[in-house]
Order: sequence, then C-alpha cells, then structure tokens
Amino acid sequence: MLTDVGNWIVEMGKPGWVWFAKRLSGNDTLANGTHQAGPYIPKDFLFSVFPALNDRGKQNPDVWFEMCIDSYADCRDVRAIWYNNKFYGGTRDETRITQLGGSSSPLLDPDSTGALVLFAFWTGESGTTESCHVWVCRDETEADVLEEEIGPVEPGVGTVWKPGEAMQASIFAGRPATGIRGSCWLDAKEIPSSWLTTFPSGINIVEKAVAMRPESGVNVDRRLLNRRKCEYEVFLSVEEAVELPYIKQGFKNIGEFIAKAQTILQRRKARAGRSLELHVRAILLEEKFNEDRDFSYDCESEPNKRPDFLFPSQAAYKNPSYPSGKLRMLAAKTTCKDRWRQILNEADRIDVKHLLTLQEGVSENQFQEMTKSNVRLVVPQPLITSFPKSVQPHLQTLESFMGDARLLTA
Repeated sequence: MLTDVGNWIVEMGKPGWVWFAKRLSGNDTLANGTHQAGPYIPKDFLFSVFPALNDRGKQNPDVWFEMCIDSYADCRDVRAIWYNNKFYGGTRDETRITQLGGSSSPLLDPDSTGALVLFAFWTGESGTTESCHVWVCRDETEADVLEEEIGPVEPGVGTVWKPGEAMQASIFAGRPATGIRGSCWLDAKEIPSSWLTTFPSGINIVEKAVAMRPESGVNVDRRLLNRRKCEYEVFLSVEEAVELPYIKQGFKNIGEFIAKAQTILQRRKARAGRSLELHVRAILLEEKFNEDRDFSYDCESEPNKRPDFLFPSQAAYKNPSYPSGKLRMLAAKTTCKDRWRQILNEADRIDVKHLLTLQEGVSENQFQEMTKSNVRLVVPQPLITSFPKSVQPHLQTLESFMGDARLLTA
C-alpha cells in the first residue's frame, strides 16, 4: 500500500489507467446532511469506465468493484450506481459511488469537504474497470503535487486525465468532464488572430467573458459564477486552437514533450490563480466602485503583504487617522479548505478578514476554526446550499459584502 502521493502518481501513471479528479463538495461528503450516499461522478465518465452501467432498460443499474483509498489504507467493495428513476416516473438521473462505509470513509468524512480527490480506474485491455485506487489529499501540499501533474482542479469541475497516452489524449482530456463545448466556446474563426500568435493574458480572457456575458440585470453573485464558467470555456477553446496544431506535429524527443506539457499546465495554473480576483474587480467597476477611492486591488498593506482587495482604499489603510473599524479586506480564493490561513496576516489593521470562495461547502469543524480566527466567508448565493444548515446563516453573499463596502465612504 503506497502512502506517499509522489510514489502513488508514478504507480498509477501508466498506460491502462484513467484518472478522474474533483474537489469534494458538501453534497459529496456528509458535511451538509443531504445524505446523497456517495460522491457524484459525471454520468458520461462513469459509463465510459463501466459500460454495463449504461442500461436504461433497468431501473437503477449498478456495478460492484473493489476500491482502495490508498492515502488512508481503506479497501472495500463499493457500488457504482446510475439513479435513473427519471425514466420510471421519478426525477433523478445521476451516477454516484456508494457503499463506502459511512462517515468512517475519507470520502464521506465532513472534514474532507473541499479536499482534492483523484480516482484512478484500471481498465487494462478489457475496457471495463477491474479496480479503482483513490487518493484523498490530506493537505494542500499533496493537492499541489497532484495539480502539478494534471493542472488546477476547481470546485464543481471534474477533470479527466489519461496518463501514459499520447499528449493530445492526456492534455485535452483535462477539460471539464461535464460538457466540453459550452456556449462560450470559440471556434477558430472567432478567436482574435493576435491570440493565436501570443496567448492572451488573464485580463484579456476575462474581458472577453464579460463581453459575452454582460448580464447587467443579473445579481452580482450569479453574474460572477456565470462569467467564471464562460471564461473557462473561452480559455480552453483558445488553448486548443493554439496548442493542438503543435501537438499533432509530434515531438522529436521526450524533452520537447515535457516542455510543452509544462507550458500548458503552468498556464492553466496561472489562469486559475488570478481568475476569481479579476472577475471580482470587473464587477466592482461595473457596480460603480471607483478604483483607488472605493477599493484598491492587489495593493500593499504592510511591507511584503498584498491582500487582493482593500476597502475603501490603500490610501485610507495607510492613513493612521482613518478609523480601523471602517477598513475591510477581501481575499479571493477558489478553494479555502486549508488555504484560508494564508490570509490571516495580510492586513494588520483589520481584525475580521473576509474571504470570497467558490468551494462548495465546509465542515462545521472547519467553519468553527475559521470563525475563531476572525475569518468570515463570502460565498456566491447559489453555492450557499452546499454548506451545512448551521453554517448558512453566518455566510455573506458577495452582493451583501459589496453593500457593506459602499457604506464605508457614504
């Protein structure tokens, strides 16, 4: 049984394995009490590794197989099931993995909410899964190791990876497993010619998503989520248009292959690192916040400390006579399971740190720890139901936070 994530990747990174990675949501674990009985895995993907599951003529078809969660030395027989009662007078049409052993399973433990998990399915020559090995990341260090291999994995977006195959199959299997070509996907003729020679910056792509999804009448929480989805589709479409022709040409040696793969993955990582904050800045400007009067972006609070946003401004923060009680900071982090601690020292004058996250839930234990450290979560309104009911009243929407921020200069 391998207990080191690096060695595990090497062992599972051979031909015949198919990986599926995701961030566990509160609906996947037992964090919010919805009792879904197991993590959600997209139907198309699960059908691809368990063809027998795709049997519409049978109500709730299932397949049993052995699963080993190697990061926690937990092996058991589990069930992949297609809940398809939509075709039998009901409403449900989704696939999950169940019979995991309740809250004792690392996949269902409420404190695993937000963790990166990678399922490695061994299909071999048969084309049907014979076994499955799983790694539930125990901290963000392990998550970073996995994401160096497959690229960033965002909440609500599963990633498929086929190690050991041609680069085209591996790299571009990393699109969202739920819907490859969305409404913001750009065909080659729709992409600015300059983008095909010099890959556009994160700001360029965010601006394109804003233009495609103006949504001026939509509240800021939904606007943020809709544009983030759009921006990701734009990014992937440009990435394919730029990189696929080179990949199809092939490589002279392993060095060229590795260099190209690293370029693509590092670009994805850079995009993921700044996307959320760039969208927030765009929305603030749309909502008539004046930059450097009502907010400051990516500015210095103290030497070597740069919070994502300061309200009402960096100048107010630097002014010793400006009341500390009227200062706010907002950090923007796509996931917060362990990363929330990074913001604690970003602005010494501000006691309560606000953190905007797209993570789909936290455990009650995680939330209590954040609260004790004076961190208040800001969560887009559509994601609030993925949090425990006891936590939901203490969350703030982005729209609410912006309303409070307006009062700072009123």
